[in-house]
Amino acid sequence: MVSETVSLDGHIIDSLTLSRVMDKILLLDGTYEIADFRVGRTKGDASHAEILVHAQSDDALERILHEVGQIGAVRQARQARVEPAPAAGVFPEGFYSTTNLETAVYIDGRWLPVAGTEMDCAIVVIGSGPAASAACVPIGRICAGDLVVVGDVGVRVSPTARVEPSSAFHFMGSGVSSERRKELVVSAVARSMRETREAGRSILLVGGPAIIHTGAGRYLEGLIRGGWVDVLFAGNALATHDIESALYGTSLGVDFQSGLAVAHGHEHHLRAINTVRRCGSIRDAVEQGVLKTGVMHACITHGVDFVLAGSIRDDGPLPDVITDTMVAQEAMRARVRRVGIAIMVATTLHSVATGNLLPASVTTICVDAGADTVIKLMDRGTHQAFGLVTDCEFFLKELGAQLEVPVAD
Repeated sequence: MVSETVSLDGHIIDSLTLSRVMDKILLLDGTYEIADFRVGRTKGDASHAEILVHAQSDDALERILHEVGQIGAVRQARQARVEPAPAAGVFPEGFYSTTNLETAVYIDGRWLPVAGTEMDCAIVVIGSGPAASAACVPIGRICAGDLVVVGDVGVRVSPTARVEPSSAFHFMGSGVSSERRKELVVSAVARSMRETREAGRSILLVGGPAIIHTGAGRYLEGLIRGGWVDVLFAGNALATHDIESALYGTSLGVDFQSGLAVAHGHEHHLRAINTVRRCGSIRDAVEQGVLKTGVMHACITHGVDFVLAGSIRDDGPLPDVITDTMVAQEAMRARVRRVGIAIMVATTLHSVATGNLLPASVTTICVDAGADTVIKLMDRGTHQAFGLVTDCEFFLKELGAQLEVPVAD
């Protein structure tokens, strides 16, 4: 048998971190002994545990230590090992693959916080001595010779904080809500938005085209005009059908007033794209007086930043849509650093994409008519997400009412 001691600090009981670590050790055919355990005496006190992990071989022990390290178990403080990247866009073999949890790396006798926490990246150590720093770097931005952390030794992640009783979401017993009173969840979202604004952080809304199709665009427009959205992430579809709605009163060719398909309505989205392309951009269409209402009009007139990330199925697309996915990813990455709350509404692909960029400390709400989107988001590592299973029109209408914003005409 071989063994090594790991430690856990923080609210490791309430967050179930301690039990998850012990379960993971047993699942991987290891055994453990609790060498030291000190429970915090007050709500604000951290607990501390030291666990002696046993395994049948060095390889088995490394596998266990890697898995529990992803949860928050910290190996004995030893210098992290770094190796130079062999080429641009290539990590060295055995690189440490990051999570979205707060991370630190042990270099030259001290723990360096890793900047830009993001899942599925590597840690690059920059400089040396007192000026040394560390950062998460995605594989596409790695340069030949960058010093990349290899292995788990000298890497520490902090478990997600427990949901405090004072939190707006303390009543959420599970990550996905389908049978809970929906007004309470929306009220919690509104409260969290107010707290985010008071803390000086940004509110991000990630939206899908169903917002427009269901007639909920006017509620989103109201939130933007009311100052409750700082950044919008969407695709070609939301923007296109929003502009179609503004120009023709339809979405997917269906009249909003009658609910009936109009003659040649299937062409409206393409004609809307063509109109904006003729103007030059969405901003140009607004400034030329062509686009006078809608979500995108509100973004332009109220200074709301937006990223429209394209997909292979897009018509057109609109001139503002970023068709290079890596460029779009970088644009989104640049805008999430000051986000305090991310609200994802009726979009699977953009929700998962955004979740991959967010640190676990960002309050994340996912709203969809089906539970699958929320489950996919959490299964792909965005464990901090709270899910509400409901239609987007109800959610945005109720959210606007909770925040007391007028509904756009």
